[in-house]
Amino acid sequence: MEKAKVYFTKDISPKGLVKAYRALGVELKGRIGVKISTGEMGGHNYLKPELIGKLVDRIEGTIVECCTAYGGSRQEKQKHWDTIEAHGFKPRFNVDILDEFGEFDIPVYHGKHLTFDRIGEHCKCYDSMLVLSHFKGHMMGGFGGTLKNVSIGFASTSGKLNIHSARAECKDQEWVWSHLPKQDDFLESMADACKAVMAYYGSRNMVYINVANRLSVDCDCDSNPEEPKMGDIGIFASTDPVAIDQACYDAVMNSDDPGKGALIERMQSRHAIHTVETAEEHGLGVREYELICLD
Repeated sequence: MEKAKVYFTKDISPKGLVKAYRALGVELKGRIGVKISTGEMGGHNYLKPELIGKLVDRIEGTIVECCTAYGGSRQEKQKHWDTIEAHGFKPRFNVDILDEFGEFDIPVYHGKHLTFDRIGEHCKCYDSMLVLSHFKGHMMGGFGGTLKNVSIGFASTSGKLNIHSARAECKDQEWVWSHLPKQDDFLESMADACKAVMAYYGSRNMVYINVANRLSVDCDCDSNPEEPKMGDIGIFASTDPVAIDQACYDAVMNSDDPGKGALIERMQSRHAIHTVETAEEHGLGVREYELICLD
């Protein structure tokens, strides 16, 4: 199977982001969503408006995300808008909370666990997506990058509960968080959800950029994340969602940064690579890649 192309630059800047996007040779069409995490109130590692602004403006994109399923500042819609404004995304950009006014189900064909994925109603409003992810650790998934941003990120609050429970249709958050499935079942369910979203938009209408900076072991959904132990790596871009996360994982594993141990432990203790393995099994991309340096 042919290797995927993953483009890389050490230049973590507005100019570097545009350079990484242009290297893909893809011009997204129609109304374009830019799927990011605007970060939990109190957190500070999310991708900042001043970093992403030049690229978002270039493609005339709308910042999109969904509400959370764990309480905090982004579950209730008005608090979510307050967080978006406090973190500088509004009024700097057009912003859309995809599940603010509803949700709908899309099918998962031949999934490991899920038969459907529940996503925000406003996903119907977009023709293509730039999935712009902050690569870092994650308490439950081991790491968060493209695949996490697509799976958990597009899911509505109840959709997130379905993924975390590995198919139990339950809107009772307390029940879900106290009846979590086996870890691999959760990771496979994330890959299932990715399969549904990517089929919905079509592979030619989605591209992926991971920014590997502020490499905390904790996600941007944490309001008090641990400070990073290792330094920034750079920006990765690809049309292959599997290869880009594999490349970021490898960059951490193979880094000569002495502080990498904490993030490696977080990833390995949660078997994080299994989401990537399952996504490849689903045919969403390949783990073999050619890293093309842009510097």
